[in-house]
Amino acid sequence: MSGDSAFWQFSLRFYRRPEVPALCLKLQDEHGVDVNLLFLLVFFSINKRRLTPGEVRRIDASISRWRECVVQPLRAIRRDLKNGIAPIDVNAADTLRSAIKRDELEAERLQQLTLERAFPVATTGTHAAPRAAAAANIAAYGKILGAPLPGATVNALLASLFAEFDLQ
Repeated sequence: MSGDSAFWQFSLRFYRRPEVPALCLKLQDEHGVDVNLLFLLVFFSINKRRLTPGEVRRIDASISRWRECVVQPLRAIRRDLKNGIAPIDVNAADTLRSAIKRDELEAERLQQLTLERAFPVATTGTHAAPRAAAAANIAAYGKILGAPLPGATVNALLASLFAEFDLQ
């Protein structure tokens, strides 16, 4: 996998924080969050870019078909294989599950690369302080999803973001 994408490198670094995977999974499974889009929004915020709900809607629409046709089906298959699917034994299916996990990660990387190219940080959104941008970007995403994202989960995610990237 290529290491030339600033957004991808940001995502890998942020996702390595111990609390981030569980927080992302909660937002994904309970609130329909596209973690790649969420990461793009916080990537914009650490780069001092605030987005409007219209910009977030446009970004989401640009990648929705890929998410629905590729990323989500791969994730569903990987999750189904975790406990095995009769009559195939769990251990026998594990090799296939591992391959699908790699494919899912590659699909997410391609999604991020596409987003980064289509919506350059330097020309998307308006200048804002990182914390204000993060709050605004996530609130805008909540509007797109039809409900605010849960404050405690978002606050924990942002605390991790600000700690990892030393944002004041």
